[in-house]
Amino acid sequence: MSELVSVCVFCGSSPGARPIYGDAAERFGVLLAEAGIRLVYGGGNVGLMGRVADAVMTAGGEAVGVIPRFLMDREVGHTALTEIHVVESMHERKAMMAKLSDGFAILPGGIGTLEEMFEVWTWRQLGLHPKPCAVLNVGGYYDRMAGFLDDMVTEGFLQPGHRAALAIADTPEDLLAAMRLGPVPVRPNGLAKT
Repeated sequence: MSELVSVCVFCGSSPGARPIYGDAAERFGVLLAEAGIRLVYGGGNVGLMGRVADAVMTAGGEAVGVIPRFLMDREVGHTALTEIHVVESMHERKAMMAKLSDGFAILPGGIGTLEEMFEVWTWRQLGLHPKPCAVLNVGGYYDRMAGFLDDMVTEGFLQPGHRAALAIADTPEDLLAAMRLGPVPVRPNGLAKT
């Protein structure tokens, strides 16, 4: 596994119903800063996105935001980051975030967060990148999703090696450790070595 220089965080633009989500986002931001790992994220100043970015910056780290113009124009863009890239579309945003990152951390969030997670995990399965993908399951938020993914393996729609390429961790510390370990290796044809 190569060194993590930058980690892309996908998470909610809402704070969620329980304080543990924001607390975990802040803790992960502090861990990134302390490890000298640059945050790459969607550039927002609201919800968990704002909490993780603020924590990184307050702890002396670097935070790079990538935000579409239409969201920046709605004044949800964070204005106190190390760098902010304003792009024209959601597709351009995701491509730039992926290019700038050495791995993907998924914190609690809504359908946008899930869409981003499934896309980068699919790219990993197809052999388009070797970067680790890991989910923060704080407070059991992703328990039902993890169970469903395991059911996909049982039902023959997901190979065990591909399932293993998406790590699931219960704490911010375990999330960062899982990302440093990296996923199960994938062959060039996209099939996981099991």
